[in-house]
Amino acid sequence: MRWQDGKRSSNVEDRRGRGRPGGGALLKLGGGGGLVVVVVAIVMVAMGQDPMQLLGLLGGGGGGDGPVQSTPAEDQQVEFVRVVLGDTETTWNQLLPQQGGRAYEEPTLVLFRDAVQSACGYNSAAVGPFYCPPDKQVYIDLSFFGDLERRHDAPGDFAQAYVIAHEVGHHLQNLLGTSTRVHQARSRLSEVEGNALSIRQELQADCYAGVWAHYAQQRGLLEPGDIDEGLRAAAAIGDDTIQRRAQGRVTPETWTHGSSEERVRWFRTGFQNGTMQSCDTFQGTGI
Repeated sequence: MRWQDGKRSSNVEDRRGRGRPGGGALLKLGGGGGLVVVVVAIVMVAMGQDPMQLLGLLGGGGGGDGPVQSTPAEDQQVEFVRVVLGDTETTWNQLLPQQGGRAYEEPTLVLFRDAVQSACGYNSAAVGPFYCPPDKQVYIDLSFFGDLERRHDAPGDFAQAYVIAHEVGHHLQNLLGTSTRVHQARSRLSEVEGNALSIRQELQADCYAGVWAHYAQQRGLLEPGDIDEGLRAAAAIGDDTIQRRAQGRVTPETWTHGSSEERVRWFRTGFQNGTMQSCDTFQGTGI
């Protein structure tokens, strides 16, 4: 990508210097209190909840701010993130009023290290990049970009840009009310049917990422081979590919984001058409 001279977004918040939430509070609990924490954590696991959220509650939502320890390579990644986010802002500030009928609200992208507290709870970096609808923020640990190359065999700067654009796609769904409609519909459906609806939501975010790429190419941001990088990334993080690599078999009933073929197809649909209307992954569902 020809990103070095691109517009830098001012909507990036760097929280990499923050301590782990909850660490001090846990130490202050002492003997009996520590046992209570362990028991509560066990109960949370039994109820299907994430015990890591308990740390956020005990710590009041975050540790103190400190200086960001960063390498030159990370500094360059931060600049890259700013440029990609800035370019999505250029696209959607123009396109959403035209094709979505409303003004675009630029999201904040939060950089964190290891774990982060958001309006969606306490999350470790293991969950990967995510978007939180209540606070309208995208969260990314820069180490994921290394995982994308090493664990998922999806190298290249455009592969990383695709991930950012996908999360921004979820922000669009939030602004347009799609996320709310999906949430409401899921409450009325079986687990299998509700999960299938969530997959459609993920595939639409892939398609919106493709729409962004369509206009990024027109602005000269992309180089030959970039779209192939994006398609490889979409294929590499398809549920079937991840499951086959991790467990040697595919279990479609547990999918969360769609197959490699579906993710590639919808990203390509958005890229080739350049319209939000082409991203109707919910056709026939009433969403």
